[in-house]
Formats: sequence, structure tokens, C-alpha cells
Amino acid sequence: MSRAFTRESDAPARLPDRPLSPHPNYVTARGLAQLRQRLAAAEAERQRLQAGSDRAADAAALAAVERDLRWLQARLTLAIVVDVTSQPRDRVAFGATVSAEDAEGILHRYSLVGEDEADAEQGRVSWRSPLAQALLGAQPGDEVVWRRPAGDLMLTVRTIAYPA
Repeated sequence: MSRAFTRESDAPARLPDRPLSPHPNYVTARGLAQLRQRLAAAEAERQRLQAGSDRAADAAALAAVERDLRWLQARLTLAIVVDVTSQPRDRVAFGATVSAEDAEGILHRYSLVGEDEADAEQGRVSWRSPLAQALLGAQPGDEVVWRRPAGDLMLTVRTIAYPA
């Protein structure tokens, strides 16, 4: 009999793992808490799907949740919490919130955070981003060049702050 006419297993296929960043997984305390919350939410979703009555329909969703759980567990295992209280106060480092002025006099505010907690809309940029790389090590008054696909942008660092 052809395999085309046999019933496949109800077990969900294991999806390939999500890629992990090759860079150290630096996180702020806030970023670590977010990873833990995401892990707890994924575990709850897995339990909900496993308890569902339509296991065949939930198989793909369960496989996706299992993949996310593996990724989240790896990210938590690799997490390196950076103590922002030990960062230099006079220069930009991981965890800093920087106010920088562009050539038009517009003030922008960016926080340098871990890859998993980056959120451009909230001004939180990954420490690996081109913007963060331009800002790292700068002091108030320094001019830095943010190399962007849309063209380079000159920024002047105005203030540096760290969370309490």
C-alpha cells in the first residue's frame, strides 16, 4: 500500500530550532524578567494546547510552542545579567539611556539593551545594533556617526543616564 493512503502520526513534527545569536546574551534585569515571563507564557500555552480536545488541529501550534520553549530556555541559560550600577557613569555602556541631538537640533533618546529586549518604538536598541555600536564609549559632547542604510547621521551625545 502506498504511504499516501496511510494515516500519519498525530504527534506534531518537531520544527527546526530558532537560530540563536552568536553574540553574548547580555541582558538587563528587566530583560531577564521579560525572558522569564515569555517562558512562563509559552509553558502555559503548551499546557493549554496539550489539554485541548482537538489535538490534530493543535499539532502545528504545539510544535511552534515547543520550538519557542527550546529557544527561550536556551536564551535564559545563556543570559548574562549586566549590573548597570557598575557601568561607568561618564561614558555610554550597556544599559545606558542616552540623549543625543541630530544635526537639525532634534533630541533623541535611546536605551542600550539586550538583543531580546530591543524595541525601536520604545527607544530600546540592541547593544549589537549599528546605533549602539556608534554610541558605545561616547561621552557627553562627543559626536558619533550612526551608519545607516538611509545614510550616515551625525549625533551629538548630550546626556547619559543609568537606571537606579
